[in-house]
Amino acid sequence: MVTKTSVAKRSAVAVRWQTAYAKRLLITDVLVIVVSVLLAQFLRFGHTPADAFGGTRALLFSAAIALMWVSALTIFQTRSSAVLGAGVDEYRRVFSSTFWMFGCVAIASLVFKLDPSRGYLAVALPVGTIGLLLARWLWRRDVVRQRTIGEAQTPLIMIGDRAAVSELISDLLQQSDQTYRFVGVGLYGDVGIDEYLDVGGQRIPILGDETSALDAVARYGAQTVAITGTERYGGQGIRNLLWELEAMDVDLIISPPASRLVMRPIPGYPLLHIERPQYRGAKRFNKRCLDGIFASAALIAASPMLLLAALAIKLTSRGPVLYSAERIGLDGEPFTMHKLRTMVMNADELVSDLAVKNESVGQVLFKIREDPRVTPVGKFLRRFSVDEIPQFFNVLKGDMSVVGPRPPLRREVASYDGMVKRRLLVRPGVTGLWQVNGRSDLSWDDAVRLDLSYVENWSMGTDLVIILKTVRAVLSRRGAY
Repeated sequence: MVTKTSVAKRSAVAVRWQTAYAKRLLITDVLVIVVSVLLAQFLRFGHTPADAFGGTRALLFSAAIALMWVSALTIFQTRSSAVLGAGVDEYRRVFSSTFWMFGCVAIASLVFKLDPSRGYLAVALPVGTIGLLLARWLWRRDVVRQRTIGEAQTPLIMIGDRAAVSELISDLLQQSDQTYRFVGVGLYGDVGIDEYLDVGGQRIPILGDETSALDAVARYGAQTVAITGTERYGGQGIRNLLWELEAMDVDLIISPPASRLVMRPIPGYPLLHIERPQYRGAKRFNKRCLDGIFASAALIAASPMLLLAALAIKLTSRGPVLYSAERIGLDGEPFTMHKLRTMVMNADELVSDLAVKNESVGQVLFKIREDPRVTPVGKFLRRFSVDEIPQFFNVLKGDMSVVGPRPPLRREVASYDGMVKRRLLVRPGVTGLWQVNGRSDLSWDDAVRLDLSYVENWSMGTDLVIILKTVRAVLSRRGAY
């Protein structure tokens, strides 16, 4: 059992793993950049650069490029503790800093007519970019490995009301990267006689109310404090808290009500403006373009697998290859969704007979881990989500999107309240947050929460991340039944 004493001992000897990690990244970045510019110099000028550009000038040019490249990575904070070891922002910053730097060099080359630099940049840019991203990915894999044994995690104290703290901890525990180690929580107001907060199989020490928790930051070696609500502090209180934690070299995280936040400062008052969700206009057009391109590519690439699956279905069970059923889509409009048939022909008629075996938490969805209606071939297809490939035809028709909320049944929509109906503001998806966070293992409340989060905060970047995570979720087969 994890005790308060053991947690304190672990955190007391903890050092900021990000510091050592950032140093390793710096060394790797320099090595990748040096190799890239030297390779570009060799391929562009050959063994005798003096014939075309002058040996000393070529070397100085390579040194200048390398120095600017390393500086750009630093200016864009690619090794900031805020982005290391989690999410895609680290990769995005590497990519952005590289292209901004090379863009400036390209403009300077045109202005000063440095003709030899164009061929040089054509080699250094792709080689260096791929090398930097690959090196970051390999280091990230090492961090993930360390986190499986409890290392490379940031000690965190979370403060808020019991429900909000429990929900946020549960969400963070479901993330595969496991960035934080929860060393304690502070609960607003009267915390009662509980000594621990049980969330997701973990017992996290309750340190008292918000004041007691902050007093315990140094004692427990916390490197980050997270607050799930600011109403107990107010603007002045948050500012004082921030200054106090800065003096202790402790980061502060505030869980906002939405991610659509834009800072609009006025003198003395930095204001956070929450933008309205953008469901129409240019963003919707861009999303439809992504849907069309990705769905077409997916169908072409998966066509051999689709044909083999169709043949296996036809040869092993009676009935059509495709299963077509009504689903509710954008703005509550019904459409016909297509999947490869994985169940017996009269599967829908057997739902009422099997209702008592429904394992879905909340009973809104219908899920049985060992569903007797699923055929042997269907069980294999479901395990690897092959049965969902025909839904890309729905994407091309405009009924669905590649990424979006889970496509609901009419009877499910009939049970929606005003909040849950917001799921219908965007097209349902072939994949989504529900797919990469547990699939059929999710409870109804968790599925709704993830779908609403997507609807409120969707963006092209989010869609691309979910698509990449879907591949990992499908291969892991978690929640597939």
